Amino acid sequence: MGHKDEPGGPTGELHPAAALDVSTDDDMARAMLLPRFDAMRHAHNASPHVDWPTRKRHLKALQAMLHKYREPFAKAIDADFSGRSMQETDMLELFPSLGNLKHALSHTRRWMRGSQGWANLWLLPARQAVVPQPLGVVGVIVPWNYPLFLAVGPLTDALAAGNRVMIKVSEVTPRFAEVFASAVAETFAPEWVTVVTGDAQVARAFSTLPFDHLLFTGATSIGHHVMRAASEHLTPVTLELGGKSPAIIGPGARWEHAVERIMLGKLLNAGQTCVAPDYVLVPREKLDSFVATARRVAARMYPDAVNNPQYTSIVSARHFERLTGLAGEAAAQGATSHALFDAAPQASRRRLPPVVLTGVHDGMRVMREEIFGPLLPVVPYDDLEAAIAYVNERPRPLALYVFDTDNTRIDRVVNGTISGGVTINDTLLHVAEHSLPFGGVGPSGMGGYHGEAGFRTFSKEKPIFRQARWNGAGLLNPPYGKVFAAMIRQLIR
Repeated sequence: MGHKDEPGGPTGELHPAAALDVSTDDDMARAMLLPRFDAMRHAHNASPHVDWPTRKRHLKALQAMLHKYREPFAKAIDADFSGRSMQETDMLELFPSLGNLKHALSHTRRWMRGSQGWANLWLLPARQAVVPQPLGVVGVIVPWNYPLFLAVGPLTDALAAGNRVMIKVSEVTPRFAEVFASAVAETFAPEWVTVVTGDAQVARAFSTLPFDHLLFTGATSIGHHVMRAASEHLTPVTLELGGKSPAIIGPGARWEHAVERIMLGKLLNAGQTCVAPDYVLVPREKLDSFVATARRVAARMYPDAVNNPQYTSIVSARHFERLTGLAGEAAAQGATSHALFDAAPQASRRRLPPVVLTGVHDGMRVMREEIFGPLLPVVPYDDLEAAIAYVNERPRPLALYVFDTDNTRIDRVVNGTISGGVTINDTLLHVAEHSLPFGGVGPSGMGGYHGEAGFRTFSKEKPIFRQARWNGAGLLNPPYGKVFAAMIRQLIR
């Protein structure tokens, strides 16, 4: 751990100013945020080059913070959700966060080297290089569903790239926000990392700051506003949005395995996951079998889901009402609701047992909106080409899952569709792989991060051309004569 007076070093002392609690109107919120932003920008301008020892110190400090605050983070998230097990927080948030940190510690020094070599034939003996440089001050807007992982992931990548970072945490998880802000303030000097708390007005004001890069994770509808606000300063954005991620069970899939992995991907965090399977495409003759198998595997994973402490609650009363409304509207419009457990939903505890929906159609909100909960529509198809066409007729999803044992069919689905990412014969795991970029496409997002992709997202890859003392560039100077004519003929032939 660094000391307070170390240039660029994290500190073990408490810095109350590293956490800003801003709750006011948009203009006042921005006025309160700007001094902190300006201080971070000034610190960057005073020392724009960040060496490897400093970056390593930051990453190690973040790693130590996660270990130290493991239980406080999990308890705060459990309280915010009114029920989320420490096991799930460890597996879905802490484990991938630490994995990404270890990956960055192992590879950042190499990423920092960039590339260099000789210039092209006609410019020899000049040299060229690409040098990654920190952008400056990076903004990160964090959602409520994975408040730790979706804060620490971008923070890791931005610190590895040598940046200073402002993080706006969600007001929907206030207990976590308080603990996280305190932990960051204890770990980092405020000119390096600042956590901002507050309501949606604060988030709007935050998105108007002239960041060198802004990463937003959340709903597509909010992504429009974030991008519009960022455009005022031509701030580049990475948008991690959502959408309706399909799971396609091919005719050659290992049936029990496919249904189990789809249900696990759907039921972790009670489906409150941006890359959770949002609907399933199954061979028409397998529709009834899917419902029966889903009921069996759900009971095996989460017996007595309503009272099972390992099954996560819905985060808020508003979200609970939205989900029960989606299911009710679908049933009223002709869908068949297959409850996977006998217990009824419990609004007082925000416990919503999983439900499979069949007989759905595009007129239902459940088939137009991202569900973000334990409701799973199942759509039958007659042949694989029809399933591919079904996906392609809809907005491009953040994730796609395909299950089959035939590589030709798998390749047909992967190559015939466009999505942010793909996991084959499983769900969610492309997000956990540190060497793969994570991001959407079209309405599910733009840009990506994680690992080297994140390092590059938060770096300016500066091209450098170094002219040699002895070179032939002067031969192309005016006035143009026979030598020029001969050379240009060679250059353009």
